Amino acid sequence: MTLAIPDNLAHWLPTAGLALIAVAAALVIYSLLIRLAVRVTRRRRVARRFIVDCARPAGALLALAILQSLLQGQHDGLAWLAGVRHISGLALILVFTWAAIAAVNAVGDLIVGLNPAIEGRHHIARKLETQTRFLTRGLIVLIAIIGLASALMTFPSIRQLGASLLASAGIGGLILGFAARPVLGNLLAGLQIALTQPFKIEDVLWIQGEWCWVEEVTTTYVVLRVWDLRRLVLPLQWFVDNPFENWSRHSSRLFGTVFLWVDYRTPVAELRAEYMRLLGADPRWDREPASLQVVDASDKAIQLRFLMSARDSMTLWYLRCDIREAMIDHIQREHPDSLPVYRALWTDARETGPTHPGREPESAGGSSPPA
Repeated sequence: MTLAIPDNLAHWLPTAGLALIAVAAALVIYSLLIRLAVRVTRRRRVARRFIVDCARPAGALLALAILQSLLQGQHDGLAWLAGVRHISGLALILVFTWAAIAAVNAVGDLIVGLNPAIEGRHHIARKLETQTRFLTRGLIVLIAIIGLASALMTFPSIRQLGASLLASAGIGGLILGFAARPVLGNLLAGLQIALTQPFKIEDVLWIQGEWCWVEEVTTTYVVLRVWDLRRLVLPLQWFVDNPFENWSRHSSRLFGTVFLWVDYRTPVAELRAEYMRLLGADPRWDREPASLQVVDASDKAIQLRFLMSARDSMTLWYLRCDIREAMIDHIQREHPDSLPVYRALWTDARETGPTHPGREPESAGGSSPPA
């Protein structure tokens, strides 16, 4: 028994030596080709990144493919050949899965890199980026599941277990489908969002009373960056089941309003001229039509609406705040009597008659104060 192991090892020496030489030669040639490709694409950053991302898994896949082809060509009587073939085949499946995932990621980065968010094309770039991220992550999940299933099926015991459980697959599928309903729902919602594009990366949304940006989109949830740098995480299914506002779906330009309550004696025409002067001096205004209108009136005051627009939501927010402050300052400085006031009419109680039957009201004393 002690002599059998060295004999078996001796039978493996030619095969191992041939495999080592073949793999080393293939890796050397492959490394030279990768260096040449990187040098050729040194001025093309996106293509160079694609090559670098795929180089390592592709090299490992090449080495294992050569090794597996050499093992398949060996005589079946070689000791431990079946086990070595099984290990090599299992490693080849796992490395192929790794290489496929790396290639999908690299293709996604390539598409995003070839469509940068430059001036005039940022909406198209964000749309392509959102679709690409959704599809690449879905493909990665699918590839990982297929690769893991293929690796497990290389074990005969697992194949037999799968055949024995085939009869109960219907009930098990129903139970599994019910248990995984949230996960499957989010995956299908992600596919629907990727195709219909209700929002994109860096779109401005108004959700649940929060003003936020789409920061990250995964296969199951969306990360929203709130204006105060908090993060709001919502499942993808929420966006399918609930309404929300998208402030930058087709264009980031928005209209905004400022409302002020003023007295009836306010000179609206003079305020309108001052408002247009302030807008014209502010570079954040996008020179689109603006207006000042009286939109409401109560028994105490009138309400003015200042309509303005800006190129995006953040710029519009600061523009509205500054216009509100400037108009209030102008009214306080130039027309202090135009601020909202409460009017009251005081009368002598004796002029209005008794407040209770059979009882004279008390005298207010003196003359009534002016209104």
